[in-house]
Amino acid sequence: MSAGTETQRNIALVFPGQGSQHVGMGKSLAGHSRAAREIFAQADETLGFRLSELCFNGPDAELRDTINAQPAILTVSMACLAALREHLGPSEQLLRPRLVAGHSLGEYSALVAAGVLDFSTALQLVRERGRLMKESGEATPGGMAAVIGLDARVLEDVCRQAREKGYVWPANYNTPTQTVISGDLAALSAAIELAVANGAQRVIRLAVSIAAHSPLMQRASEQFTEVVNHLRWQDARVPIVSDISARVLTSADEIRAELSRQLCSSVRWTESVRQMLGLGVTTFIELGPGEVLSTMIKRIDRQALTLSINDPASLQSISNVLAS
Repeated sequence: MSAGTETQRNIALVFPGQGSQHVGMGKSLAGHSRAAREIFAQADETLGFRLSELCFNGPDAELRDTINAQPAILTVSMACLAALREHLGPSEQLLRPRLVAGHSLGEYSALVAAGVLDFSTALQLVRERGRLMKESGEATPGGMAAVIGLDARVLEDVCRQAREKGYVWPANYNTPTQTVISGDLAALSAAIELAVANGAQRVIRLAVSIAAHSPLMQRASEQFTEVVNHLRWQDARVPIVSDISARVLTSADEIRAELSRQLCSSVRWTESVRQMLGLGVTTFIELGPGEVLSTMIKRIDRQALTLSINDPASLQSISNVLAS
């Protein structure tokens, strides 16, 4: 067995979620790759406005708006994947992954990569997801905060104590030392104070006005489930690791059920990565803006090889690794 084949069999493609967006994302890639430009053109046509212009030139406040950020990140992720496949050409088979996964919104990029949804359908779906989440945040304002250096079990207890003030919940178990909490503003502030008192090294309030992955998303989740249930889903051609259960999924029905629960459920990214490692993955290729997931994965397992694709230079770097 060649080194290239061995690498192929141990690859997972992973896709980032909301918060990774930034003005200028995808611009250099679109300038370099015809396949990437076609993805941006398809997004513009599907949505009926210049999403590409928003990605490339902003303004930042408009790009960060949940209703825009979600389709924008999906589009950049798919442009990265298309550009990489184009760059590999006849060697594209080296990219065939063992598993795919995404962090929250990123799971929709994983669904497209696995053939569960086509790009245009996924784009409209996440636009609606963003709209419902935005409406939910306007009706019930909330917030999120990253807690660093506090054991997750201690933080869970902190959240239970702070619920005297309202809803607050562990939203994202990102790494063994970083958990994001989410909830209404009074309870979130109480949880932050308790986390610091219990030894948290640092707490960072996130620049969002929604309480994602918490019970405050219940109404949005119910409305989104109605949308999800009206779509046609395909079984996955590549197994997907669910970000809320760390289960390996291929059935369209199972995937649809997980997505219906996702908005109100905690993202268990640490467990998802460990699941992939346990199934033999040694190389994680992150496709999308930034390198957030690559950083998290290295904090979960220092031995894992992480590669990020988000600009023309990274295309050659990864092709060298895959061919070695």
